[in-house]
Amino acid sequence: MSGAVKSKRFERLPAIVREEWILSVSVATSLIFLCFGSSIMAGLDKPLWLVFIFVWLFTVILGSVLCVVRHADHLAIKLGEPYGTLILTLAVTAVEVMSISAMMLHGAGKPTLVRDTLFAVVMIILNGMVGLSLLVGGWRHREQQYNLQGANSYLGVIIPLAVMSLILPTFTVTTEGPTLSVVQEAFLGLMAAGLYGTFLAIQTSRHRTYFVLGEEKDEHETPPGTARSLTVHTVLLVANMLPVVYLAEQLAEPIDHIIEVAHAPVALGGAIIALLVATPEAIGAVRAARANRLQRSVNIFLGSVLATIGLTVPTMLVISHLTGKKLVLGVQHGDLVLLPLTLGVSIVTFASGRTNILQGAVHLLLFAAYVVLIFQN
Repeated sequence: MSGAVKSKRFERLPAIVREEWILSVSVATSLIFLCFGSSIMAGLDKPLWLVFIFVWLFTVILGSVLCVVRHADHLAIKLGEPYGTLILTLAVTAVEVMSISAMMLHGAGKPTLVRDTLFAVVMIILNGMVGLSLLVGGWRHREQQYNLQGANSYLGVIIPLAVMSLILPTFTVTTEGPTLSVVQEAFLGLMAAGLYGTFLAIQTSRHRTYFVLGEEKDEHETPPGTARSLTVHTVLLVANMLPVVYLAEQLAEPIDHIIEVAHAPVALGGAIIALLVATPEAIGAVRAARANRLQRSVNIFLGSVLATIGLTVPTMLVISHLTGKKLVLGVQHGDLVLLPLTLGVSIVTFASGRTNILQGAVHLLLFAAYVVLIFQN
């Protein structure tokens, strides 16, 4: 009886309160760690407590990011393509930048965190997300189509940005190690921001038709809450993003403990952040591919990679100079082979305007290679 009473009380709450319960959880979690964080973190040397705190924080942050994506989707439906996908990628990239900043500034410096996260995002999206989307879509619809001009536009900017940001620093000799000099970092930041700004100009005005397929329209059902105004969804999107900043900083401590206790590679921290921010987009991309709306999938996963590199690199370069934190950007060892291979395979995959399950299987194989190389590089 008490359960039925509680259920009725819950139903009496305003619809917006019922739908935004995750925001309440994230705010409550933030307050708990703000008030009792020191006591909570003091027990991280106990394995079960360490796992519990990590799962707790990871789940709450992931829930908040999912809410960010949900409100971005509401805005996408109201504004249409390509603005919808653009809002989604910008929102998720903002979460990523805030998470990286919070974790990088936590405790001792983490000079490779930005590199590890960027590389992980590229591998998770261009291999894991692309592979799963193409495999699911191809299995259900045999072949799927997308706008070739749009895909080429994405890759035409992604490839130079990825090479200049993650490969070039490994081969420069002005500074020691896989780093860049101040002048080189300034050029990289300006180039990344300039290329991304130019891309936005063609995506949103000059060549909008590159990013839609014919008269393609969304055929999915309108999710709950889309009747609300743009202002309400925008406010709720920002409100769900704010707790992520604080909770990401708290998550840094259990991650550091896990890496230390399990003797795990440092790159695991970047992979965890990338997994947090890429999972909601992966869900959207796979759903779109399954519904035979591959163009939306292409806009999501290629747009996410482009926004991640084009916005994260200049932002983190500025933050590193303001805080005095050193950045190591160049990938090394096996990653130095896997990144160009992924970019090359992506060129082949998006060269015909059609996809099938074979291409999906190839990208998933490369993703499996990335997972293996995290621990056996």
